[in-house]
Amino acid sequence: MAVNHLCQWQYLRFQLSHPSAPACRYLSPSRPKSSTSSTAKVNCSAAPSSSPMDSHNEGRKKFMEFPYASGPVRQLMVDLVSTVENTLDSQLLPCTLPPDVQYYENQNGTAQASLQIRSGLKSSLIDFILGSWVHSELPTGAALNITSLSAYLNSSTDAPNLLIELIQSSPTSLVLILDLPPRKDLVLHPDYLHTFYESTRLDEYRQMLEKVPEVRPYFSSSLYLRCVVSPSAIMVRVDTETETGAGESTRLDYIITNHVHPVAKQVIGIWLNQCACGGRHVGESDKAYLEKRDGLIKNKTIEIDLGSSFPRLFGPQVASRVLGEIQKVFTA
Repeated sequence: MAVNHLCQWQYLRFQLSHPSAPACRYLSPSRPKSSTSSTAKVNCSAAPSSSPMDSHNEGRKKFMEFPYASGPVRQLMVDLVSTVENTLDSQLLPCTLPPDVQYYENQNGTAQASLQIRSGLKSSLIDFILGSWVHSELPTGAALNITSLSAYLNSSTDAPNLLIELIQSSPTSLVLILDLPPRKDLVLHPDYLHTFYESTRLDEYRQMLEKVPEVRPYFSSSLYLRCVVSPSAIMVRVDTETETGAGESTRLDYIITNHVHPVAKQVIGIWLNQCACGGRHVGESDKAYLEKRDGLIKNKTIEIDLGSSFPRLFGPQVASRVLGEIQKVFTA
């Protein structure tokens, strides 16, 4: 949550101010080249439902609609969220956010957002899984749509977290951020670099996307964000030239469906197998370090970005309510 919300609100702020566990296992699709990782199929089950949870189930339904996303982005996000939840379902609690935090909008109806957070059981390696979408009408008359999914592991493991975010402000342009942000210093711990980034060949997926002619590197204006992502982070911008009529497929749609979606699915599979379900545990001294580091990243998000962007977009009352609930999750 911390990294991906930092990114999306940095981008949104620019737009507004410039109106111009081991028991689980995921079966991944075949890689473009041979892979050394072993996989096994997972049993999928729906999240538990009961009468007191009706409002929360309604919030999840609203979230999974991704109503303002393009068709290919919606299909991608539904696939990724479902894959993560189905694989980790036995380790996750239902979302318990208040209904007016699961879905909220500003007073004049120009901005809407949905938020889902599912915390992990204490016996699991999962801290929480967070999904969100944000729709905002811009002063230019265009609309900004941000969809994101992030997963945070707890201090029982030092395995990387997961981040995917798609930012779209026109039918011909998309920013994609996809990464497994490290939780240890890669210079001091070269074995960590090898385990999670070299042996998994994560950088191949960035190279695959960058072979698409319309894809070029994306550099966030936030130096902080660029410090916390991994060397294999996929941070790209897709710019296509032409729009088509209503109901017609665009070149951007094609790229999302045939390039972005397969790559994202592969990276999600690596994170599930090697990180969330990898069974990697740490000792007490490492736990203290991880708790401090993870806490700093989460606090930094509230301090430098969400605290200013939320009130501006949704108004002080809504922002206070939503940020208060997010802070509870961050400090739980």
